[in-house]
Amino acid sequence: MTKINFNKVSSVHLIGIKGVGMTALAACLKDKNINISGSDVSEKFITDQTLKKMGLSWWENFSADHIKNQDLVIATGSAHQGPDNPEARAAVQKGIPYLTHGEALGLLMAKKSGISVCGVGGKTTTSAILATVMTLAGERPSFAIGASEIFPLGQPGRCDKGQYFIAEADEYATAKGFDHRPRFYWQNPKVIICTNIEHDHPDIYPDLEATKAVFGQFFAKIEADGFLVINGDNKNNQAVIAKLNKKVITYGKNKNNNCQIKNISLSPGKTTFSLQYNKQDWGSFTLSVPGAHNAFNATAAIITLQNLGISLAKIRQFLPKFTGTKRRFEFLGKTSQFEVWDDYAHHPKQIKATLSAATCWFGKKRLTVIFQPHTFSRTEKMLGDFAKSLSLANRVFILPVYDAGRETGNPEKLAQKLVKETQKYLPQKAFFYQPLKDKPRFRGVVLTMGAGDVWKIGNNLLKND
Repeated sequence: MTKINFNKVSSVHLIGIKGVGMTALAACLKDKNINISGSDVSEKFITDQTLKKMGLSWWENFSADHIKNQDLVIATGSAHQGPDNPEARAAVQKGIPYLTHGEALGLLMAKKSGISVCGVGGKTTTSAILATVMTLAGERPSFAIGASEIFPLGQPGRCDKGQYFIAEADEYATAKGFDHRPRFYWQNPKVIICTNIEHDHPDIYPDLEATKAVFGQFFAKIEADGFLVINGDNKNNQAVIAKLNKKVITYGKNKNNNCQIKNISLSPGKTTFSLQYNKQDWGSFTLSVPGAHNAFNATAAIITLQNLGISLAKIRQFLPKFTGTKRRFEFLGKTSQFEVWDDYAHHPKQIKATLSAATCWFGKKRLTVIFQPHTFSRTEKMLGDFAKSLSLANRVFILPVYDAGRETGNPEKLAQKLVKETQKYLPQKAFFYQPLKDKPRFRGVVLTMGAGDVWKIGNNLLKND
């Protein structure tokens, strides 16, 4: 990896600046008074407004002409042709240092005590809870979180004066087709939080065992005085930590965990739960976001904060101030007939958790899901699991697969296959959806769901009703 001292960098060009991870990175670099240029596709992204609020602009599409005399070029890694992008090639030809997002984030974290949050599902929310409580407690943490906005903090990245740097830690490839080391390979944290280990990227890892192996390697990197906070209810997590020679703190509903979650109560507008930590009663906590899965995410954050010296009193005071992030169970608006919410869930277990929360949050309101599958390999591999998870809704509309250029396939054909699978559980209530052609009537709650651009449909429904 190219060694870069960001304190000596005055200008950076970001290839794929509108990606959520790159937007967070841009916010961090801006805090270091670095001049930022960028480029991306012309398609509207969820991060457009966030970047504009930061005073940043970008070129639409990619050209070698955009690379002038910048000190550094950073690319998303796997998207936009990776190192074969014309701007990446121009940087190499001109001798300008080039990094992937994963490498750059690792270098930014290197001067701080890193807190890396990994796992399938919950990374963004857990990281955002940590950043929110630490900030309100006066710790001035740095953070880079894959959401276009954190409520109430605002922008998703910051470089501040405090000791800690909080970052999402992704197991996906650094640059698919070029460097298949996981993105979290570049992080060397003091603390790791792991939510759930699942087989999520079949285009990179052939099976669950390969996935577990890279997580085990990452856990082994924890600093000598650091620790791992991990969901002890997950069997895959248990298998990976069985031989780990690090300080491990487990959490979950099972009484064998170091921290046991009890009395989860879900109601419209509020989630409450209580904790028992190594037989000590930590009392109850309140969340302003829905779902038992978020009680788990918050517990991981609470354990970490307490072990880093932040009092339970402060945690209890500031935890309810966190009201979510962009694209995580986000309210978009309502009409006289229906309200629209949006969520990033794109793995069967995430979908199940989100829909379980939604049924409690919305009570008896009819729940319609508009789901956009993400990547061909994941959709094909987990077809049955997706169908079972989606069956928790009252009605499901399935869009063509969104792949973001990672793979090749027929997006409509595979989506139709998922529709047929889902109809096994929801007869006459699961449909293939073409927004420009189909005009179904909606009432109750409409929840758009997926990792692509499905959020645009929710906004359009509100405009066109």
